[in-house]
Amino acid sequence: MDNLRLLPEKATEMLAWSWPQFEPYYQELAVRALSAGNVDAFLTDWTRLHERLDEVATRLAIAKDVNTADKEAEQRFNRFLEEIYQKSQEAEQKLKMKLLESGLKPAGFELPLRKMQADAALFREANLPLQVEVTKLCTEYSKVTGSQTVQWDGKEITVTQLRPVFQETDRARREKAWRLAAERQLADRAALNELWQKLLKLRLQMAANAGFADYRSLIWQEMFRFDYTPENCKQFHGAIEEAVVPAAARVYQRRAKRLGLEAMRPWDLDVDVEGRPALAPFKEVEQFKSGVHTILQRVHPQLGGYFQTMMTEGLLDLENRNNKAPGGYCSTLEAAKRPFIFMNAVGLHGDVMTLIHEGGHACHSFEASRLPWHQQRQVGLEFAEVASMGMELLAAPYFAKAAGGFYTEAEAGRALAENLEKDLLFWPYMAVVDAFQHWVYENPAAAMEPANCDRQWTKLWRRFTAGVDWTGLEDVLETGWQRKLHIFLVPFYYVEYGLAQLGAAQVWANALKDQAGAVAAYRRALALGGTKSLPELYATAGAKFAFDSVTLGPVVSLMEEKLAV
Repeated sequence: MDNLRLLPEKATEMLAWSWPQFEPYYQELAVRALSAGNVDAFLTDWTRLHERLDEVATRLAIAKDVNTADKEAEQRFNRFLEEIYQKSQEAEQKLKMKLLESGLKPAGFELPLRKMQADAALFREANLPLQVEVTKLCTEYSKVTGSQTVQWDGKEITVTQLRPVFQETDRARREKAWRLAAERQLADRAALNELWQKLLKLRLQMAANAGFADYRSLIWQEMFRFDYTPENCKQFHGAIEEAVVPAAARVYQRRAKRLGLEAMRPWDLDVDVEGRPALAPFKEVEQFKSGVHTILQRVHPQLGGYFQTMMTEGLLDLENRNNKAPGGYCSTLEAAKRPFIFMNAVGLHGDVMTLIHEGGHACHSFEASRLPWHQQRQVGLEFAEVASMGMELLAAPYFAKAAGGFYTEAEAGRALAENLEKDLLFWPYMAVVDAFQHWVYENPAAAMEPANCDRQWTKLWRRFTAGVDWTGLEDVLETGWQRKLHIFLVPFYYVEYGLAQLGAAQVWANALKDQAGAVAAYRRALALGGTKSLPELYATAGAKFAFDSVTLGPVVSLMEEKLAV
C-alpha cells in the first residue's frame, strides 16, 4: 500500500494537522523494504513527505514574524513545536538510520549521505525539548526587539523606521534620532541579558547531551562544516586585520575629511559626504518590487522571471510596520518549490540591496529546486550567501534608470560606491561578530555573565574598527552584541557572510571582464544545490574558497581602485 501518493498536493491544506495525521506516512516509510532497486523511489517518497511538513513549519514561522502581536499565530507555531516537531525529528532520525544501515549509496547522493551521517550521529532525544525551548526564547528575542518603538515627529514609529533620519544632512537631527534609538534599545538591556543567559545555558546542555566538550564542536558538525575548521576562521580574522582593516580606516578617514569633522561619531556614518540627500529609490512598495524585478531581468531573463513569479504569487512581505519581526530573510516553501522573502523596507537604498540580496537566495532556491531529493538541496550557508552577495554585485550595472533601475547615472555610481564601502567595512564587523562567538563558546562560564560579554565585544571592536569616536557612548558600544540577532538566534552563522563576500567579490571581478560569462558560471553553481563541496561550488562559480590575505588582498585592492574612480 502506498499512502504517500495520497498526501495533499499543497502544504497549506495541512497547516492544522496534528502529529497523528503525519505519523502513518512516516511509519509506512519506516517499514518499507529497502533495496538498490527501490532506493530512488524511497528517497522520492521521503522527500514528498518531508517537503510538506517542512513547509508547514515554515509557513507557521512566517505567520508569527509578519505580526509578532498575533497571539494565535504564535500559539500555532508553539503548538507545532510542542506537538509535532519533536515527533517528526524522531521519525526523520529513524529514516536516516534506515538508509545509513542499508549501506546503499544512491547516485548523486555522496555529499548528502555524508551530511546525513553527521546529522544522525548528533541526534539525542533529550535535546528535542531543549531545542523547543531555544526556539521559544528566540521568538521572545524577536518580540522584544520588534516592539521597540519611539516617538518621532509626533508619531510612534519603530526604531527601524528611524533609519532614514541617519542619512539626513542636519547633524543635530541625526544625533537626536540616533540617541533616541539607542536609549530605546538600552531599555531592553536587562531583558536581553536574561534571555542570553537562558539561551546559553540550554545550548551548553545540548552540547553536553550530545557528548561534546563544547557547543562549538556540536555546531560545527550540525552545520556540516567539513571544509574548514575554527582555526581557519581565526586565520580569516587575521587576514581581515591585515588586508581590510587599513582599507576600512581609509574609508573612515576620507569620510571625516569630506564631512569636515575632526572626529566622526556614530550618527555620521550614513549621511552623504557631499551633503546630498539620501538616495530615495522608491516611495511605494509596488514601485520597489517593479524596479528590482527589472534589475534582475537585466542580470538574466530567467532570474527576472523567478522574481515575477514571486510578485504574482504574493511571496513578498517587504514594508516595515509595527509588531513586525526585525531583519530580513528568504525562506523556501519546499512543497510549493517557491521562496518567500521577508524584510523591513523604509525607502532607502539599503532596502534595494536587501531585496536584491534576498532575491539571490530566491533564485538559488528556484535553480536548486530541480534536484529530485530534498537532501540534495541543503546548501552550505558559506555558498548560499555567495548566491545573495553575488547577486548584489552582478546587479550593480543596472541600478540606473536607463537600465530599468532606480537612479540617474550619477546616483547609480554613488550607489555602487556606497556598496563597495559597505563591503569593505563589513569584513571587520564580521570578524568582530565571529571572533566574539568563538570567545563565548571557548569561555562559556565567563560568557554567562553579560558584563564580560560587554567587555569582550568592546575589546574586539577596538581591534577591528577604528575611526569612529564613541566617547560618552560606551554603554551603546559595549552592548552591540545584543543587537546582532545572529548571536542570539543562530550561533556561529556569520562567518559565512565574510567568506561568501570574498567569493562574491571574485565573481564580480570576473563580471567586470565578462558579465555574461560570470552570470552563467554563477547559475551553474546555484543549480548544483548541496551536491558538491564548498571548494567545488566556489570553483564552479569562478572563485576560490580561501581564508588568507593572498586571496583577500587583491579583491580589496580592486574595490579601492573602483572607489578612486
